[in-house]
Amino acid sequence: PRTTLSRVRRQRQMCIRDRSTVGLARRGGEQAFEVRLALAGFLTGYSGNTRLAYRQDLRQFVSWCSIQDLGLLGVRRTHIELFARWLEHSGAARATIGRRLSTVAGFYRYCIEEELLTNNPAANVRRPRQRQESTMSGLDRNELGAFLVQAGLSGTRDHALACLLALNGLRVSEALDSDVDDLGLERGHQTLRVNRKGGKTVIVPLAPRTARTVYLAVGERDEGPIFTTDTGERMNRHQAARVVRRLAKQAGIDKKVSPHSLRHSFITAALDAGVALRDVQEAASHADPRTTLRYDRARRSLDRHATYIVAAFVAGASR
Repeated sequence: PRTTLSRVRRQRQMCIRDRSTVGLARRGGEQAFEVRLALAGFLTGYSGNTRLAYRQDLRQFVSWCSIQDLGLLGVRRTHIELFARWLEHSGAARATIGRRLSTVAGFYRYCIEEELLTNNPAANVRRPRQRQESTMSGLDRNELGAFLVQAGLSGTRDHALACLLALNGLRVSEALDSDVDDLGLERGHQTLRVNRKGGKTVIVPLAPRTARTVYLAVGERDEGPIFTTDTGERMNRHQAARVVRRLAKQAGIDKKVSPHSLRHSFITAALDAGVALRDVQEAASHADPRTTLRYDRARRSLDRHATYIVAAFVAGASR
């Protein structure tokens, strides 16, 4: 459609004008323009936070190449390996390094598709081994309960945000991007239409507590964002993070708590409650079940430790 095509063209022009590629354009002439066009084309294939993250990854890589006086189309595998080592020495986390290298590899795949290159210099670059379990510290059952009680005392907006993050496991961007007209009713379930990561739209059910507090937060409004500031503007992720930190502090939780901590807590609470791994994966919108398994390995539930089963088993054979 003409509207979609126009939006894509605007996004591409925005990417072409990105400051991170200006230096290349000044030095490289026509080839630099092709590189900027390739960067723009690659980024416009994504949307929302994914595009922002990829743009940040490429901006850092382009900046590093500029310091090394390298043209993006002249990069070899050795250079990308050196970039990875530079990230390590800079203190970047393994997950961050892995994502940066994945983005770079994706960009060069795009260059091959556009016939700017014949081979991908990042294809065989060694990536850091990722941890088999999540390192984030979530809330246990009692802490999660205390957090939600405090959210209920704070006001309807904060309570609704806390419920969607902690009881539905939404990403903070998914909750904040939701509008009033995304709320609905389907086969007796109060529902919310959510735009998931990757552009997928799904309908998620709301528990009675969550539905009640969300509708209280919306009030008499029939359009616009569900979560607004005092001035009526859509709440952003930084404001949401401040709300979560404040509620955690007021609840007496001595941990560093973020919106993603609540998503982590939802997943581990679901697993501890006996929800099937496949159902937790679907609720969390994990494309790969191994992502959900990372949370499962990180639970370290003392209640499930084998020592209790073994002790009872051996005691049955004692004389």
